[in-house]
Amino acid sequence: MPRTAFDAGAEFDRQVRNLTDLGYPAFSGLGPERFAALVAPLRDCAVAASAASDSRCEPESGRVPFLLVVTRNAAPIEETMPRTTLHGGRLPGFVDRSFEPGALERFVATEETGLPGQDAYLLCDVERGEEFCGAVPNDAMNVIAERDRTLLTIEEGIALLTHFPQVLVKNKCFSLGGSRSGDRRVPAIWISQKAPKLGWCWAGNPHTWLGMASAGTRRALS
Repeated sequence: MPRTAFDAGAEFDRQVRNLTDLGYPAFSGLGPERFAALVAPLRDCAVAASAASDSRCEPESGRVPFLLVVTRNAAPIEETMPRTTLHGGRLPGFVDRSFEPGALERFVATEETGLPGQDAYLLCDVERGEEFCGAVPNDAMNVIAERDRTLLTIEEGIALLTHFPQVLVKNKCFSLGGSRSGDRRVPAIWISQKAPKLGWCWAGNPHTWLGMASAGTRRALS
C-alpha cells in the first residue's frame, strides 16, 4: 500500500493550535495572535525540513518528523508537564518529587545540543529510542553521538509527549540526555500512576523499559 503523503504545513498548524489550546500563549505572556505570529515563520522551516528528509510521522512507532518546541523561558516546565497526558488518558503529567527544591532549574541543555538562543524552534527527525531499552544510559548517549544525532532536552521531551501522546507507552519510555545538572542523573519521562512522569535515573543504571530519545537536528530562525 502506498504511503500517504505527509503534509508538513498542516502538521505545523496542528501543533500551533495544540499549544494554543493548552495555554502556552498565556505562559509566555502573549495572546494567541501574538504567539501565532511568533512561531509562524517556523512553518516554512518545517515544510523545508520535511521535504529534505525521509522522516516519517509514525508516533506509534516512536518516530516523528518535527516538533514545535517552546523553551522554559517562555513556558515553565512546572506549567507544561501538567498539560501532558497519556494517549486516551485523563490524568495530568507531573514532575517527580525526586527533584529536590531548585534541582529542576539546574537541569539545563548541555553544550553539545547547540540549543538555539530562541524561545521557539523546531526539533527535526525525532526518535523515542526504544532500541536503547536495557542499555546503560551512558553507552546509549555515546552511540547517539557517534551517529551524529542529538539528545533531547527536558523541554523537547515534553514537546514530544504534548504533540504526540502515542509515543509514551509501557516498556517504551525515554530518557532525555540533552539536559543535565552536572551530576550522574539523566532526566526521563515514563508512566507512573497512569500518568506521564518527569523523573530521573542514574547514568550508569540500565532499565529495560527506558530508552534514549534523539533527533537529527534543530532549526531556528536566523
